[in-house]
Amino acid sequence: MIAVSEPLLRIENLKKYYESEADFIDRLLGRKKHVKAVDGVSLEIEEGRTLGLVGESGCGKSTIGRTILQLVEPTDGSVYFKGRDITELSGSELRDLRREMQIIFQNPQSSLNPRFTVNDIIGEALDIHGLEDDERRDARIKELLERVGLNASHANRYPHEFSGGQLQRIGIARALAVDPEFIVCDEPVSALDVSVQAQILNLLEELQEELGISYLFIAHDLSVVEHIADEIAVMYLGEIAEIGTPEELFSPPQHPYTEALLSAIPEPDPRWEADRILLEGTVPSPIDPPDGCKFHTRCPRVIPPAEYAFEDGEWRSVLSLKTRIEDDEVPVAAFEEQVENGADRLAEAVREEYDVPATLSDPDAERVLAEALDRVVVGDREAAVDLLGSEFVTPCGVHNPELRPIEHGRAACHLFDPRYRDGHVDPAGSDDGTAESD
Repeated sequence: MIAVSEPLLRIENLKKYYESEADFIDRLLGRKKHVKAVDGVSLEIEEGRTLGLVGESGCGKSTIGRTILQLVEPTDGSVYFKGRDITELSGSELRDLRREMQIIFQNPQSSLNPRFTVNDIIGEALDIHGLEDDERRDARIKELLERVGLNASHANRYPHEFSGGQLQRIGIARALAVDPEFIVCDEPVSALDVSVQAQILNLLEELQEELGISYLFIAHDLSVVEHIADEIAVMYLGEIAEIGTPEELFSPPQHPYTEALLSAIPEPDPRWEADRILLEGTVPSPIDPPDGCKFHTRCPRVIPPAEYAFEDGEWRSVLSLKTRIEDDEVPVAAFEEQVENGADRLAEAVREEYDVPATLSDPDAERVLAEALDRVVVGDREAAVDLLGSEFVTPCGVHNPELRPIEHGRAACHLFDPRYRDGHVDPAGSDDGTAESD
């Protein structure tokens, strides 16, 4: 039997919740609300490899990086580095660990002390860990500067004398000073020009090849991560939506969220006509995320209920309206000012405003929606919410999807789970493994 080697870094069911500011009523009743920045993430990074972590702003990418380094204390879960759970380390043990795990920050202008010279910025880490004596210290700093593409003469300059790309090279040199085995790259090129981005990415790849460093490369742009990562994990609202190699992630079928991110990548061709997937609505609050799949409130391919036969596009528009009604975001009073012909015309105006067909193709679905809208326009929103909630039930809004093997990589989506693809909510049934999307 072949022994399976332990990855350099492994995180298991990592969670990080922040206590949110409670309003007066919550404080009075002693209730607490939490921002679920990271909600049960498990990942692995092999020695000398790069894991790309992508997603929209606020999805929890940077929180994962800082929690791995114990710059932020996790709420729950474990972080194993070389097989050792570092969440249980003492302060002195964590200080020693800093020699093996480092970070490159997103904005070098704010992460480098403007009152320090480059010599002091890079040398600070050497001093803290006692790595070089006075005679060797300056030589080591100059060696690091040349390794990242700068001149040794830059050591006596201050940060304001450098361009953004040069500052990021100084940040990389600072991270390299203690000879780490693992570096969190927290959006290290997002603040740089495209041409400079390529130079920094090439530098990171050269350093990895030369020194065998492992990276967690955090970004919001899939096209950037594609060129440096051995594996890519896509995050949405604190959870992993999909993970695979760049080849797997860029090959259909994909998680609908990944499809939307890929469609947003521009092509350097003036004749290119974008086939952009526009996601409806906004990212839900991490304080009160949706039940089931967190992406289902915006997903263009959310599974319709098995009891009704919606035509293409109908179900998405109905679900969007259902969500608005549940969130009390249908301003009936505003519609009343626009129409003069009573409740029927008011319901028509609501349909028109939210791109819902005047009549649904399924008579039973039409009956339910019409009745719900009638209740909305007469001010009985709660009855409408109860009706829509009981009749239009998607498995995407009930069960949280598992990260499971698909044709390419792994994805957390009910479209790839044969127990849910037909719209049934009951998870009981056979599971024949990998499934393709419909």
